[in-house]
Amino acid sequence: MAYTEERAYLELHLAVFLWGFTAILGDLIQLSALTLVWWRVLLTSLSLIFFVRLRSAVREIGLRRFLLLAGIGVIVALHWVTFYGAIKLANASIALICMATTSLFSSVFEPWIVGRPFRWYELLLGIFILPGIWLVVDGVESGMNVGIVVGLTSAALVSIFTSLNKKYIGSSNPQRITFIELGAATLFLAPFLPLFGGERFWPAPLDWFYLVVLSLLCTTLTFFLSLRSLSKLSAFASNLTVNLEPVYGIFLAYFLLDDAQELGPNFYWGALLIILAVFGYTAIARQLRRRRQLVS
Repeated sequence: MAYTEERAYLELHLAVFLWGFTAILGDLIQLSALTLVWWRVLLTSLSLIFFVRLRSAVREIGLRRFLLLAGIGVIVALHWVTFYGAIKLANASIALICMATTSLFSSVFEPWIVGRPFRWYELLLGIFILPGIWLVVDGVESGMNVGIVVGLTSAALVSIFTSLNKKYIGSSNPQRITFIELGAATLFLAPFLPLFGGERFWPAPLDWFYLVVLSLLCTTLTFFLSLRSLSKLSAFASNLTVNLEPVYGIFLAYFLLDDAQELGPNFYWGALLIILAVFGYTAIARQLRRRRQLVS
């Protein structure tokens, strides 16, 4: 079966739904953000080591591109550290809400990084999300403000590495790309563990279970699906779909964590605006594509 744009959207939505669990697992795992991310990228890299031959990968993609992908992996590592840092500093709901600003950052970063013109409707839909964020975040205790800033930093980083992946992955094997990027993330974070890794390094027995689920299901599988979808979708479309992650994640947090106090009436209005922006982009992009086809 041919890999179509519709299938790419379906796989991306599955990846985003699974990403909704990452904040839940991050809240449950009793490790610092840095140590948690290091174990996550290490276990994910190990899960791919039997499918990737590093020497042949360097030879086939070239040293320059290999180093570029490794650099993107460093940005991925920083994104996850700030994401889980936001969870520890605030809570899972707040960290997920901050991720919904990814499309706004993407509307600015992708044209600059990929080298394409700005699209007015991308910026408009990105801005359209801001009232939704405000509605959900309104009323948060002042002690969570640092977590919000860290979460917004995480959203900016994810928009950057998604755009860079769009520019450089080409037709490369998604498993190989995932291994290179997360292997580089593992090596990058390792020297910081003694300084910023917190008091605990070894996970507790239950933490091991959560880490395996986080690494294999919510990272290895989702990274593969999201990277493959970029062969058919723009980075902005990908990031805008990722805005559903907070919607999925906060609903999961409602049932699995003690975050229900964050879900007042304003949350539902904000979530509705986010959903409208996600599906609004798809509708507008398709309509404009049809008009260009008719003109040509």
